[in-house]
Amino acid sequence: MPPRRPIKQNEVELIQYLLKTLGLQAEDFPVATLVEEYEGGIMGSIGLGNHEKIPYGGDFIQVNYIDTDGVPVVITLTKNTDGQLLDLDFWKQDFSKLITYPKPEDISIAH
Repeated sequence: MPPRRPIKQNEVELIQYLLKTLGLQAEDFPVATLVEEYEGGIMGSIGLGNHEKIPYGGDFIQVNYIDTDGVPVVITLTKNTDGQLLDLDFWKQDFSKLITYPKPEDISIAH
């Protein structure tokens, strides 16, 4: 298991914004205070839950973002099979490092 680190405020804000976009109450989906960084933190993906005990159960929402280098990024907030937060996944089209962490006003809903 990768080491955990404290969640950053901008990560919490993005997660809460995504939940609000879906009409969900943030207080119904507590955000972990410690998270796992995937890919060594290169693209920004973080694990919010314990994958070994409760596996992936689907996506809450997927949004698009254009990083400051012009490369598209797909961001997906996932849930476990109990319907709780699991991951905040970032997939940058060219697999390069995320340059600027997105603010809620910088993203658009994927269709």
